[in-house]
Amino acid sequence: MGSKAERDVEKGYPKADFVAKLRRLADAIEKGERFEIQISGERISVPVRAEFTVEHERSDDEEEIEFQLKWKR
Repeated sequence: MGSKAERDVEKGYPKADFVAKLRRLADAIEKGERFEIQISGERISVPVRAEFTVEHERSDDEEEIEFQLKWKR
C-alpha cells in the first residue's frame, strides 16, 4: 500500500451540513458499516474497526469537544 502524506486540517461547516454528517456517521456506526466522508478535497473511508473517543479541552478563554475516530492503516 502506498504511503500517504501527513495531514492536519480543520474545516468548518454550516450547521445543517454538520448535522447531516453526524447523522450519516451515526447511521453507519449503528449498521456496522464503513463511513465515507470528503474533507478538503480528500475522500476518507473510516473502517468498521475504528475506535471512538470523545475529547474535551479547556484553556483560559476557550473550550473544545472533539468526537474522534481512530484506526490503524
